[in-house]
Amino acid sequence: MEQKLRRDLNMGDNLRRLRMECDLSQEKLCAELQRRGCDIGRTTYAKYEAGELNIKISVIVELKKIYKCSYDEFFAGLE
Repeated sequence: MEQKLRRDLNMGDNLRRLRMECDLSQEKLCAELQRRGCDIGRTTYAKYEAGELNIKISVIVELKKIYKCSYDEFFAGLE
């Protein structure tokens, strides 16, 4: 029996928007995340933005601090 995987909602577009609003490249953002203790490489982060990989809560917590935004910004439009 063939099983189809259903795509879940992803916040990739919101992650990209927030990063671009702060004028950060993926490389610079990942360097800052690593400085803060999140071991995230650029390839992994690119997968978050592309919706290919689910982001860890610990990364969202650090991104909130970097972007100085509310958690709602990460979930905007995902109703």
